[in-house]
Amino acid sequence: MSIDQSIITERMLSAAEHPVIRGFHPDPSICRVGDDYYLVNSSFEYSPGVPLWRSSDLVNWTQIGNILDRADQFSAGAAGSNGGIYAPTIRHHDGRFWMITTNVSGEPGQLLVSATNPQGPWSAAVIIPGLNGIDPDLAWGDDGTCYVTFCSNDPETSGIAQVRVDLEHGIALEAPRRLWQGTGLAYPEGPHLFRRGEWWYLLISEGGTERGHAITMARSRSPQGPFESAPNNPLFSRRSTTFPTQNTGHADFIECADGSWAMVYLGVRPRGGTPLFHVNGRETFVAKIEWDRSGWPTIVPDGFAVPAPHGFTDDFTGPGLAPRWISPGAGFSDFLSFHPEGGVALRAAAAINEAPALLSVRAQDERWRFTAVLELPTAAGLRVRMDERHWYEIRVVDGVAQVQAQIGPVHNVVVDQQQLSGSSVELMVEAADPTSNGPDDLSFSVADATGTRELGRLDGRYLSTEVAGGFTGRTIGVHALDGVARLLRVSYEPLE
Repeated sequence: MSIDQSIITERMLSAAEHPVIRGFHPDPSICRVGDDYYLVNSSFEYSPGVPLWRSSDLVNWTQIGNILDRADQFSAGAAGSNGGIYAPTIRHHDGRFWMITTNVSGEPGQLLVSATNPQGPWSAAVIIPGLNGIDPDLAWGDDGTCYVTFCSNDPETSGIAQVRVDLEHGIALEAPRRLWQGTGLAYPEGPHLFRRGEWWYLLISEGGTERGHAITMARSRSPQGPFESAPNNPLFSRRSTTFPTQNTGHADFIECADGSWAMVYLGVRPRGGTPLFHVNGRETFVAKIEWDRSGWPTIVPDGFAVPAPHGFTDDFTGPGLAPRWISPGAGFSDFLSFHPEGGVALRAAAAINEAPALLSVRAQDERWRFTAVLELPTAAGLRVRMDERHWYEIRVVDGVAQVQAQIGPVHNVVVDQQQLSGSSVELMVEAADPTSNGPDDLSFSVADATGTRELGRLDGRYLSTEVAGGFTGRTIGVHALDGVARLLRVSYEPLE
C-alpha cells in the first residue's frame, strides 16, 4: 500500500463555500446502505474510471476504489480529451450495487455494471442499447420494475426520457418516452428519480453546467408521471450572484439513517478577473434538505461543516497504487511497474488520442505545491494538464531542466535551466498567488545537489476551463519522455 501522510486539522469550513470532495469530481451520485454512504463521480477520459467513495457522515469521504478498472468495462486511453465516462448513477437494490453511466466514446447505449461488494469485483460492462443520450438514472417501483431515466438525444424524446428495463439481461422493455421537459431553461439533464412517501420526485439540472446552472424538480404519484413542476423552481442556483461557489447543479438526494435528507451537487470555485477562471474543475458539495408541509424541499447549503484540506506523500511501496492515481493516455500496466529498489519505473509509451502515459492525480485546492523526486539521469516530465492542448511541464532532458507550455496551437520552450547534478532531482510546481488578473500563477522549480532554483512563473488562466473549455479540471502527473524513468516519491501539499 502507498503511504498516506494526510493530516486533517480541527479547522472546519463552510459546506456552502468548500467542497467535501475536492478537485475535478463532478456529477455526484449517492446511495446509502445502513449507516454508510457511497458516492461516485464522472471521470471522462481518465482511467481507471468512476471514483468510488465511502462516508459515514457525508463530509469525511474515503476513496475505496474506481469502479471501471478493467478493459472489459472501459478501455484505458481510448477516449479523447473530455470524452469517456459521463455522469454515473449508483444505487443499491436487493443486496446488490448497480452503477449506470454513459461512455460517450464507446458503443452507443448506456453502460451498466454491478457488484455485491462495493470494493469489487464489479461485473463486466453491459451496454443497454437503444437509449441515445447521457446521464442515466436507476429507480425501482413497488412491483420491482426498474426504470432508466436519462437525458435523451433523440428529437422525438428530447429532454428527460424514461424506459423500463430488464437489468439482468441488459435490455429495454419498451421504446423511450418523453417524461419532462423541465421548466424551460436550456439543457434539461442529470435526472434522478426517487420516492418519498406517496410522491415520486424527479430532480434535474437546467441552464447548462456553466454559470446558469440550476437545480429544478417535479413530482408525480407514479414513477412514470405525469410530473408537476415545483412551485419554487429553481430550487437552487448561484447564477447572477457574487457567491464564491458557482455553476451549482447536477444534484442527487439521499435519505439519511436518522430520517433527515441531504443533497450532493457539483459546483466550481472561480477566481481572478472577468470572466473569472475555475481551474480545478467541478467539485462535489453537500447541503441539507428541509421539507415543507406540502412536500416540497428547501435547500440549506450551509447545513454542514466540512474538514480543511489535506495532502499526501506517496513513496510507492506497493503492492498496488492508491486509488487517487489516474491516467489519460494508457492503462497503468502499459507503462508502470514497481521498482525492486523502491519507487516506480515509468516507461515511455506511445500516445493514444494524443494523451501521454501520465501517472496523474487531480489538483484539489486553490493553492498547493506538488513535488516529484526522480533518479538521475532521466528523461521525464512533470506536467500540469487540462487537456492535450493546454498544459505546462518541467522537462528533464540530457541533464537540463526546462519549462515547456502548450496553449492551443502554440507550443514553446519557456525557460531553460543549467545542467543538473547529483543522483536525483526534485521537480516542483506550485499554484501561487497571481501576479496578474488570473486565478493563480504556476511556479516551477528544481532542486538537485547544487540547491533549489526557480525556473519561472506562468499565468494560470491558460490552464482553466474558461480558456481550455471542456468538463474536466487540472491534473498533475509524471511521465517518461524516453526509455524508463524511476520515480522515487511524490508529495502534494495544500497551501490554503
